[in-house]
Amino acid sequence: MQRYRHQEFIRFLNAVEAKVPAGKVVHAIVDNYATHKHPKVQRWLARQPPWTFHLTQNSCSPAAVS
Repeated sequence: MQRYRHQEFIRFLNAVEAKVPAGKVVHAIVDNYATHKHPKVQRWLARQPPWTFHLTQNSCSPAAVS
């Protein structure tokens, strides 16, 4: 997406949610940007019990995650 705001992130989450089979648990590894901590994103997450966000550490490099 062109922009990196909470609105686009929620749109992305909804698109993924539509593809996940019922009853499956989703673990999403996300960076520590404020987008993922936005109150609307947190409310979305609270309404999606099979989803869990795992935030990377602030000092974590992409190489350390893989």
